[in-house]
Amino acid sequence: MTLQQILSKYRYSIGMLLCFVLIENIAWIIEPTFFGKLLDALIEHFYDHEKADYMFPLIIWIIIYLINVVGGALHRFFTGSVYSKMYADVATKVIEESESKGDPYSKMLVRAELVKEYIAFFKDRLPEMLWQLSASVGAIIALFFYDYRIALVCLAVIMPVAYVNNNTRKHIATLQKDIHDNQEELYKLIENRDTSRIHQFFNNMIHPRTRIAKWNAFSYSIVKVLLVIIFIVVLFICVDVDNFTTGKIYAIVAYLWTFIGQTDYLPDLMESLGSIKDLNTRFTSDSLRKNIEPAVS
Repeated sequence: MTLQQILSKYRYSIGMLLCFVLIENIAWIIEPTFFGKLLDALIEHFYDHEKADYMFPLIIWIIIYLINVVGGALHRFFTGSVYSKMYADVATKVIEESESKGDPYSKMLVRAELVKEYIAFFKDRLPEMLWQLSASVGAIIALFFYDYRIALVCLAVIMPVAYVNNNTRKHIATLQKDIHDNQEELYKLIENRDTSRIHQFFNNMIHPRTRIAKWNAFSYSIVKVLLVIIFIVVLFICVDVDNFTTGKIYAIVAYLWTFIGQTDYLPDLMESLGSIKDLNTRFTSDSLRKNIEPAVS
């Protein structure tokens, strides 16, 4: 089954889970603004608590926080059953398609094992992608309400960050193909009971995985260095502007950390996207057979 077929068949289940993720993310994005307002309400009458009007901002903040908790809880509650069923259905379908072509049983098991990468993509990477998108867009929009210069700096950094990670994804996709090629050769060793070459099989996995790790480290380092620019510019902006209350400063820092923190997911996401792209090619038409048969003959 291809990625498009899985999305089509399970669109309602995946859509429901992503809705819960989106609810959780939106609540998390707007939470710093209302917590900042709560801080300002408490600090305004720090020495005269009787005059402090903090109940309304406190209630609003609690409601938003609980919405975040409910969205996260529902997503985690349904994830187990939805993706377990999806893996069982997709793996069965892949084995049936493989059996109809007369493939050996060991090859069927290897294909079923590769399906796990599809499930991991839907279960982990897709919510992470949604979080990265909503976090980046939401944080930048929120920062525009505090100081447009900070938001513009974040926007300026997005392009080079996107370029670096897209370049990394292209290199990783090639390396993931090498890994999958090697995995699909495993069935031949099992069928022939050629245990002498199993050591070679696992050694063949070292080189592409090591190179993937190097590309991830390179991408991570470049992105983090670029993001230092944001901190430097924001530091001077905060010093230059004197109308930032404590609550506003808290909200700005929270949105900056949200914007910067989402980049930590990018290396793993690029690796997963490279893997899914190769798998999608293999499971389309007879491309999987085309890749394996030359090695068998």
